[in-house]
Amino acid sequence: MAERDTPNYWDYLRLPDLLDLQGGLEGDDSQLQPDELHFIIVHQAFELWFKLMLRELRLARDHLAAPTVPEEHIPHVVHHLGRVNAILRLCAAQFAVMETLTPQEFLAFRNKLAPASGFQSFQMREIEILMGLPEQERVDSGFGDPLAFLRRMARDSATGEKVVARVEKVLKEQTLRDALHNWLYRTPIQGSVPEAPGDEERVFSFVEEYLEQARTGAAEQRSGLVKAGVLDAEQAEARFAEGHQRSRDFLLAKDVDESQRVRTRRIRSALLFIESYRELPLLAWPRVLLDAIVELEEGMVLFRHRHARMVERIIGRRVGTGGSSGVDYLDATTKYRVFTELWAVRTLLLPRSSVPALDNSEDYGFAR
Repeated sequence: MAERDTPNYWDYLRLPDLLDLQGGLEGDDSQLQPDELHFIIVHQAFELWFKLMLRELRLARDHLAAPTVPEEHIPHVVHHLGRVNAILRLCAAQFAVMETLTPQEFLAFRNKLAPASGFQSFQMREIEILMGLPEQERVDSGFGDPLAFLRRMARDSATGEKVVARVEKVLKEQTLRDALHNWLYRTPIQGSVPEAPGDEERVFSFVEEYLEQARTGAAEQRSGLVKAGVLDAEQAEARFAEGHQRSRDFLLAKDVDESQRVRTRRIRSALLFIESYRELPLLAWPRVLLDAIVELEEGMVLFRHRHARMVERIIGRRVGTGGSSGVDYLDATTKYRVFTELWAVRTLLLPRSSVPALDNSEDYGFAR
């Protein structure tokens, strides 16, 4: 019979090929118990969503990585990140399907998998790397660095070589975090840009004025706590002084190498500036972008937490299928933070009525 000139639904989606991929080690899903088929389908669905997440994260990164980012491109970045965030919510909800698998049902075929494990999801490692997770901040899985483990597992395997090649490739790419920092660095602060004469002084002046306003607001809160008897005067003074010093050290980038201090100070000041004056027209989309990135990281944390609880519910705290420390490792990964500055700056924000006045507010309005 001749082939059709136009595709069918099953042709476009290659459904026969797709539905032949759930056979497990036997290569034939008719030989599997329904519980194992369920396990395979759920995890394959995760990996398909991870594939789309990687595509969207790269598109968002590429927009931000441009030497100059036109204002009209920021909504595109937000759009790509919004899709990733929706996928993360869906993936977290997908664990409810996994939890229809009882412990005894999983144990019936668990040993068949060993040493295969979700820990070996190279696409999850790619997502972490592409977002910008520093390698030195990876937690110990119970048998060393996850990337080194992938390399060991890939030995003497043609498929493994492809997996390692993918991971090595993404390690050489610019991260979303770096692209974001480069974009933030160029943010006009009080109308001043990095190349402008006296820019460093303008940024420093903005920080000092902001911190002084924060000190005034903290004094009112401190007085209220003492008056209410929650803290005595000495405790309150010490606690608020410590908080003020932490804020100052953060904004002045005292925690980074001196060679990077001016750049980091400007990036953090830009974050504070955008968040503080978010109602201004030219800062409206930048602050939506920052919110989307915070939501991205929050989504990753919630996904990891949901994963850990699902695993604990089904196998408890035994050694993971692939030999990791299991739930203990999964719980440790919920501490990962890539966009640390975006979280830290929330500690410093002032009420709108207390934010220092802008010197050049007209620079952030609509063109006339």
